[in-house]
Amino acid sequence: MNKVRLGIIGIGNMGSGHVESILDGKVPEIELAAVADLRESRRQWAEETLPENVKIFETAEELLDYPDMDAVLVAIPHYDHPKYVMEALRRGFHAMCEKPAGVYTKQVREMNEEAAKHDLVFGMMFNQRTNHIYRKMHELVSGGQYGAIKRVNWIITDWYRTQAYYNSGGWRATWDGEGGGVLLNQCPHNLDLIQWICGMPKSVQAFCHEGKWHDIEVEDDVTAYLEYPNGATGVFVTTTGDAPGTNRFEVDLEKAKIVCENEEIKVYELEVNEREYCYTTTEGFKKPEGRWIDVETDGENLQHVGVLRAFAGAILRGEPLIAGGEEGINGLTLSNAMHLSSWLKRPVEIPFDEELFLEELNKKRAASRKKEYVKEMTFSTKGTYGSEKA
Repeated sequence: MNKVRLGIIGIGNMGSGHVESILDGKVPEIELAAVADLRESRRQWAEETLPENVKIFETAEELLDYPDMDAVLVAIPHYDHPKYVMEALRRGFHAMCEKPAGVYTKQVREMNEEAAKHDLVFGMMFNQRTNHIYRKMHELVSGGQYGAIKRVNWIITDWYRTQAYYNSGGWRATWDGEGGGVLLNQCPHNLDLIQWICGMPKSVQAFCHEGKWHDIEVEDDVTAYLEYPNGATGVFVTTTGDAPGTNRFEVDLEKAKIVCENEEIKVYELEVNEREYCYTTTEGFKKPEGRWIDVETDGENLQHVGVLRAFAGAILRGEPLIAGGEEGINGLTLSNAMHLSSWLKRPVEIPFDEELFLEELNKKRAASRKKEYVKEMTFSTKGTYGSEKA
């Protein structure tokens, strides 16, 4: 095998972006074998767009019955990600899961357990891990040269969405259809990155405001406080209601401050460890000396294309993935913990009670309203695919 024959379940906004990348030759070791979508309008698009040799199916089950494939990419609404990843693996297909891994950690844990039974490649579409800025932050923090983390702050409020966006799908912004709001739809990458770079906190206290800025039932404004095992603290702030928004990620360590903003990374490097300096200096107000240093990166930011290329390399030659599928549970753990904390109005320890979370989520789902109408809205993937447009 010199090419991976890929089937894509779901050819909406994200799935069609993957289709276009493959057809444009951006992932030369993957060829499109089949697609499936429940919506007639998307199948019509496929008939008008795809080569004749690409099979078009209505249901995921029909696609999974198609034998002339090597791998499956699942790009459908969140609740069904684990279901069809597990089914693909059981049928002998390698699997790539779009973010998030699922809606609640219990179902994702089951997916990970199923994946462990199969000698197949299982990946997560964490395309932001390909960004040279975040890769450099991961390298600097995990490398240890700057000591332990003291504080983490990420304000990520440039996810502005209008009411038209939320009206564009019957499943959008509902507990029963989507399972959450900004945390589950816009922020899976940020939650994955914050734990990938800084590690998993031991506890979370969050305030998730539901329908604060839009006529929706899920959260569109979140402030969360994090506590880490070593005593470090963090704040995570996000919303879809700010215009203009901000994307600023700061990590304070014992010997440096790392700042990521405006697609740039800056590092202020201290001459001495602040913790040692604090208890040895005789000065009462003098700060430890330091300077801003230049940080070099390789400038590469392949996004979804990079994840798919690595997926093909893992299948064909055993090369490493950008993110293993089993890692999808980590960021979702943060999301679930934030939701649970807000619902219970108290801090939540990690790991948390997964059965309690599911019980509380199901209460939300039972009261979820049905949309009386859905307005059509066109999403252009051209020119926006590299910047997440979920």
